[in-house]
Amino acid sequence: MNVKFRQLMRRVSVVTLISVFSAGLVQAEDAPGTRIGVRGEITGVSPDVVKVHANSGDNLVINLTQDTKVRAVTLANIEDIKPGSYIGSAAIPQEDGTLKALEVHVFPPELAGSGDGHRPFDLVKGSSMTNGSVGDLVVSNGRVLTVNYKGGQQKILVPEDVPIVNLMPADRSLLKVGVKIVTFVTQGADGTLTAQSISAGKDGVTPPM
Repeated sequence: MNVKFRQLMRRVSVVTLISVFSAGLVQAEDAPGTRIGVRGEITGVSPDVVKVHANSGDNLVINLTQDTKVRAVTLANIEDIKPGSYIGSAAIPQEDGTLKALEVHVFPPELAGSGDGHRPFDLVKGSSMTNGSVGDLVVSNGRVLTVNYKGGQQKILVPEDVPIVNLMPADRSLLKVGVKIVTFVTQGADGTLTAQSISAGKDGVTPPM
């Protein structure tokens, strides 16, 4: 009985973890609902389905709809970020209250406002996602970004080894076997997964977010 109880509690813990996951990349423009972040490599594609070998080791079948958004992830650098640029950054807190970036993704002007705000994220334990407009950009003094969003501001240190990428509108022709992706999906009552958005690496890029 104790063994069965422990197994049940482990299953409950997994379901709870999935339920509280907050995806920050495109939250403002996606439909509300329970969302799960999936990172991995595409293993199969059809018009309405993408198969993914997730980094967790699971092999998943994810449905596509007419509303599924596709983004291309391409390499960028700190010089691509200007005052007024709209960016997102997964980061971890530092002792002085500022954030240290784990990655930075730069949105094109037409996607400004996507996921605006600061919220928990699941890239690593304790990480957050901040989406907003760059105010100050100090490259000569530790590569520090001041990111402004509705209701707040964060200062984010971007170490030189942190990946910086562009996030661009794309279409499903980018979804091919072997392409690395980050996708945010909803899970139906029957367990089926449906993609709200897919960020797919272009030219061999692995999305860092």
